[in-house]
Order: sequence, then structure tokens, then C-alpha cells
Amino acid sequence: MRILVLNGSPRPHGNTAEMVAVFKESAEEAGHEVTVIDICKKNIKGCLACEYCHGKGQGKCVQHDDMQEIYDKLRNTNMLILASPIYYHGISGQLKCAVDRFYSALYPKAPATLRKVAMFLSSGDPDMYAGARFSYEGDFLGYLGLEDVGIVTNHDKDYLKTIRKMATAL
Repeated sequence: MRILVLNGSPRPHGNTAEMVAVFKESAEEAGHEVTVIDICKKNIKGCLACEYCHGKGQGKCVQHDDMQEIYDKLRNTNMLILASPIYYHGISGQLKCAVDRFYSALYPKAPATLRKVAMFLSSGDPDMYAGARFSYEGDFLGYLGLEDVGIVTNHDKDYLKTIRKMATAL
């Protein structure tokens, strides 16, 4: 399985990075191909809502930035993982820009190869995940109809063990 992990944390040694590293190692040991993109190191602009992608662009965004790398990976990805710290009750702004730009690549539906999605979240407060869950459930499960592999937070009991198990059970 080809798995794309979008790491929305600017902290290279933080909780989110640890979750991503544990998943990547375990999934690769199980024979999966894992690509991790550190969103915060990329130049990704916000969506302009110009509708170019749904007109003249025929699914291609008018902006030419580092999002092109993600679009290329999405075309052949079987599973997407969104990993982020919680900022103001939602995913990081950097990851939100990338997700908003999915509008051109995943509208009106995801590529046929993309079937599964999961989310890794970290927060200093165990009660701050509702905003991120709302987006995940509405956008990725509901609208796109992707199979839910799960949401894992740093407040879940044995969360790193859960991530290892998730990676090997795919």
C-alpha cells in the first residue's frame, strides 16, 4: 500500500513528529511504502477560491507552489494520513492550507486509488480535538467517502502502540 503522511507540525521533534515516525517505521516494516511530507517546510499558499481548477484548469490549481508535489503523490496514494498539533481547536494553519487546496485535486471525488484516511493529533489539552474531528468526519469520511482507519491522539492510552498496530494491520 502507498501511504502519504502530511505532517502539519513545525516542530521536528515534537509529539506529532514522534507519532509520524512510529507509524512510518512500523508501516515500512510491514511492507508498505510511506512518504512523509513536512508541510511546514513547504511553500504552500492558501486557496484563492478562484474556481480556475473547475473551469479552464480542468482539475489543476492556478497556483504553482510546493502543493504540486502533494498533488503528484495524491494521484497514486492508497491511504492519506493527516498529522497535526491542535492550534485553536483545529489542525495547524499550514496543514489547513494544504487541505483547502485539495479542492482542485479531490473535487468532486478522490482519485480511485485513494481509499483510506487516518488522523494523528497532539494537544496539551485532552478536550481540544472536536474541531479537527469535525473536519475529518465531514470532509474525508462523509464527503469523500474514504474508509476510516482511525484518529489517534497523544491522550489516548498507549497511543504509540495503537499507531504501531494500525500500521501493521493495513
